[in-house]
Amino acid sequence: MKLRRYEIADTEAIMQLFYDTVHEVNIRDYTKAQVDAWASVNMDVEVWMSSLKSKLTYVAEEDGKVIGFGELEANGHIDRFYCHKDFQGRGVGSKILAEIEFKARNLRIQKLFVEASITAKPFFARRDFIVVKKQEVERRGQKFINFVMEKILFHDL
Repeated sequence: MKLRRYEIADTEAIMQLFYDTVHEVNIRDYTKAQVDAWASVNMDVEVWMSSLKSKLTYVAEEDGKVIGFGELEANGHIDRFYCHKDFQGRGVGSKILAEIEFKARNLRIQKLFVEASITAKPFFARRDFIVVKKQEVERRGQKFINFVMEKILFHDL
């Protein structure tokens, strides 16, 4: 497995990975209507490209195939963070998160925070993120439960 920064040529593979993961992994914790609203078949490649470029986006690949990605924003927010449906539990997310945390520490970001799905909550909890609050969010008319979680990196800034 190789970890690197996002390149424009990754966009469609990332979009497909996102769609497949939500529809085949997150479906364990959410309804069909919820995952359809979360990851629509009508995603805009230009919007994704712009969003991925605007953040520190890390891509995990194996044999030239994108198997995971995660985004760090300047304020410490981890935005999208997904691992390929066929590579769950194989250390892909751990490697991406370790790189995000390393970069955040280098940038002197005080804390990381994420809105973790029900599915992702245990992953982040195992990596010392604590639940700040449970919340309900809405996307395309569907309500979702997720968890605001954070990890303090520096106490003395």
